[in-house]
Amino acid sequence: MKIRVGIAGFGKIGKIRANELKKFSQVDLVGIYDIEKTEDYSNSQVEFCENFEDLISLNIDAVFICTYNNVLAEYSRYALSKGVHVFCEKPPARTVKELKKVLEYYKASNKILKYGFNHRYHYSVMEAKRKIAKGDLGKIIWIRGVYGKAGSIDYDKNWRNYKKFSGGGILIDQGIHMVDLIRYLSNQNFTEVSSYVTTSFWKIKAEDNAFAMLKSEENIVAMIHSSATQWRHKFLLEICFENGYINLDGILSNTRSYAPEKLITAKREFEDITFAMGKPKESITWFENDDSWYLEIKEFIDAIEKGKPIENGTIYDAIETLSLIEKIYEKSGFNE
Repeated sequence: MKIRVGIAGFGKIGKIRANELKKFSQVDLVGIYDIEKTEDYSNSQVEFCENFEDLISLNIDAVFICTYNNVLAEYSRYALSKGVHVFCEKPPARTVKELKKVLEYYKASNKILKYGFNHRYHYSVMEAKRKIAKGDLGKIIWIRGVYGKAGSIDYDKNWRNYKKFSGGGILIDQGIHMVDLIRYLSNQNFTEVSSYVTTSFWKIKAEDNAFAMLKSEENIVAMIHSSATQWRHKFLLEICFENGYINLDGILSNTRSYAPEKLITAKREFEDITFAMGKPKESITWFENDDSWYLEIKEFIDAIEKGKPIENGTIYDAIETLSLIEKIYEKSGFNE
């Protein structure tokens, strides 16, 4: 029997999910809900619904929630209460308070709940995780991450910059990926936060830059800059270890504007200071394929179909990552 799936929110991400679902023969996309009627499926067997409740009533087994942030938690709770498996995009909610209500419904539901922390499924990230687990580089000393957008002529008009709908600006929109990767790759519990969150250029009430320092229980410090005034697309995550370093430089996307994606590794070398000190031999691995959307959905489908556990993007991942985002806002006083 096929898994009947619905999609709530049929913008850019909803369409990406729909295209990826076509790759799964065991899945039938039976319904779509969006605030604007889409013509994409007007001549197909996919039913267009007028509201979220109608989508859930199509006797679906699972739903992908790709809507505005202000209804992510509400829709997740409703779907779980109706016995429907949930895949929810990031951010998991606008606030931790909203998300913890979802946790209550999840515990009572016996259903699968997964969050879309897509970057974990990029090949460079998976390879970095493997190298870190191997242990050759020793303990992590520090971490530094930059995730920047070019912005656009109508950037200030985007719904993501209206806190009523989004909960925040560039930090909760894009920076949340960097915060999640730092948690994921370091396996650290960051308990101390200091930050500056600003609106430096765009005429918006949400932030266009966030600068933060996170300190873990093991005294590891991570620095993060999330920016909508980079004037180019930039992704860089540097991790320094006792015996060397790993740099994740660039990440593949549909537009390839953050490309190329590469993983740089090097061992620490104490050369003769007379010659080439500070120039260790680097190993560079280039990645040309991005199967992250497929791999992410596969984990969700396998959990439904085969009872496999969700390894990435659990509700507990979501709570920890969103808690750090909230602390960054709180410590800066930006949301006061």
